[in-house]
Amino acid sequence: MFLKKLREEIDATIARDPAARSRAEVVLCYPGFQAILIYRLAHWFWVRGWLLTGRFLSHVGRMLTGIEIHPGAKIGRRLFIDHGMGVVIGETAEIGDDVTLYQGVTLGGTSLHQGKRHPTLGDGVIVGSGAQVLGSFTVGAQARIGANAVVLAEVPPGVTVVGIPAKPVAPRTPVRPDDCRFLPYGTPCDEIPDPVARVLNGLLDEVTSLRARIAALEGEVAHSGNGASVRERTYETQP
Repeated sequence: MFLKKLREEIDATIARDPAARSRAEVVLCYPGFQAILIYRLAHWFWVRGWLLTGRFLSHVGRMLTGIEIHPGAKIGRRLFIDHGMGVVIGETAEIGDDVTLYQGVTLGGTSLHQGKRHPTLGDGVIVGSGAQVLGSFTVGAQARIGANAVVLAEVPPGVTVVGIPAKPVAPRTPVRPDDCRFLPYGTPCDEIPDPVARVLNGLLDEVTSLRARIAALEGEVAHSGNGASVRERTYETQP
């Protein structure tokens, strides 16, 4: 069973990284895979009460790979950590199956209590490089988090969020459990409108609206002026 899961982890890396050419390359050269392997061992000790051993192994993994995974975290199958340097996964974080994390991602907590304080990622979630997911909320299955986003609230299933704080930009419809389309770095580069163009379009719309209003006001003034002139001429001609 362990060897089967190990092979799944390797195959997941090859499937999501075109630079991976062989299983041997993944085992020897991919720190994300190595970090997950050390985490599996550390977690095994952690859940059996060998807390210091689990923490020590996770510390060794951090020194070797630059990826910090707390042994208390719950991680599903086929997690892919690409590049990986600077990734931090907190103690009460939960990660589903087929999740992808890029370098610099933090799954962090925002409170000091001992309960659940780190996020839960559903199946198939992609978190782009540098993104910070902070809090004890849930990121729904197949959601996408763009690079450098700061996520502070729940993300519905199948939704793409970007920005600081993160906001939805591209709902993926329909959302299906088997919808596993891959979006590198979690950023829909072809779906996000140019922000400068969006602002300029808004200004043009506003100018058009103001011009229409000015024209209407000028028409009212002209009509009002003509009416006054007619009344004055009528008054002057009366005996």
